Amino acid sequence: MRKFSPFGVRFALASLAVSGALASVAAARADRLALWTLIHEKCVVNFKAGAAPAPCAAVDMTHGEDQGVAILKDRVGVAQYLAIPTRRISGIESPDLLAPDAPPVWREAWAARPLVNARLGRELPREALSVAVNSSVARSQDQLHLHVDCLAVEVAAALASYKGNLTAQWHVMPTALNGRRYWARRLDSVDLADAAPFHLLAEGLDGAREHMAFETLVAVGATFEAGAPGFILLADQAQFDAGGHGEDLQDHACATAQVPN
Repeated sequence: MRKFSPFGVRFALASLAVSGALASVAAARADRLALWTLIHEKCVVNFKAGAAPAPCAAVDMTHGEDQGVAILKDRVGVAQYLAIPTRRISGIESPDLLAPDAPPVWREAWAARPLVNARLGRELPREALSVAVNSSVARSQDQLHLHVDCLAVEVAAALASYKGNLTAQWHVMPTALNGRRYWARRLDSVDLADAAPFHLLAEGLDGAREHMAFETLVAVGATFEAGAPGFILLADQAQFDAGGHGEDLQDHACATAQVPN
């Protein structure tokens, strides 16, 4: 059973208070709604006009704008893409993500992997790809965005060695990933279309639902016994700059693309 760390929360809240006090100074250098403005005022507008959804690579609003998801090439990384709802959702802490009408961001994020492969000029195995969402204290934008990118080579190796021990129950991995011991579980799903990772986190780990702002979540492609496709879900709690940043498990330089098949 996981015990949520009050110290970690207080420490993170303190950092938020400091950030708030410096907001007027930081505003001159950073707009935390820049991503939302880009999606809402450019990608969606262009899409509705019947044009290419530039600067986004794709926009899917088959079931309306509230259910829509845009895919945007991030400025950081060789092949990193972001999956972003086309409706206003602040981040992992939003109750909208646990509602029945939550946009299918995980499905659309995983479906964006051909864009990653195209940037790299080769098709990577599912085990080399990941989708990550950061906590509220480890992000630069206040519009939900999932990072779709290569998994760090050393993280992929550690998970490949450990995946046989995974079940549908969350437990702490004995091996650290990038210096943190993540909670992990197996998820049997081909493409995340039939899965609800935010629900699995909120309902599966003690304290997570009440403190979602301080959680981070990562889905890593996996192949289990008999070739069954699935995912490894990884979760952690934020502690200022020492955790709660699932994106740290990714490699935006995508070194794995240089490894021979």
